[in-house]
Order: sequence, then structure tokens, then C-alpha cells
Amino acid sequence: MKFRKKPVVIDAVQWIPNPETWKKIKEMEGAVKDPLNMIVWHTAREFLDVPALGGHMTAEDGDWVIKNVKGEFYTCKPDIFEQTYEPVED
Repeated sequence: MKFRKKPVVIDAVQWIPNPETWKKIKEMEGAVKDPLNMIVWHTAREFLDVPALGGHMTAEDGDWVIKNVKGEFYTCKPDIFEQTYEPVED
């Protein structure tokens, strides 16, 4: 049998190492009670440490940070993001 993924709307921000994008990431993240589950910007090397289901992921310049429908975060390379997602109207 074949299956098609149900259409879902996600929140996502493309990581560009600058204060404006960092602000968007933190707004998408919202209030996090446990500091071990916070997204962290490692400014010296310009990458993000993203707590994800099953462990931490790294977002490098140009990668997407995605918040799924359950509020979990993960990262996605730009080429895969472009093949998988399309913009929706608010």
C-alpha cells in the first residue's frame, strides 16, 4: 500500500545568524520551563543547538528550525525543506 502525508501547517524560521532571526526563533520557541530544553545560539561558531525528540540537533546557517504540531522542534536542510513545504496564508 502507498500513503500520502496529511497536510499539516508548521511554524518554521530559516536560521541566519543575526539578532533579528534569533528573536524570531525565540518567539517561535515561546516560554520554556526547563533550561535543558531551550534552543541555544552558539555565537562563536554561529550554530544553534536545538533540543529535539530523541536528542539534540544542530542548525547551521541556512537550515530551517521547525516547530511541529505537537510543539516539538527539529531542523531541516534547505533543499529538503523546499521539497517538503510550501508557504500558506495566515
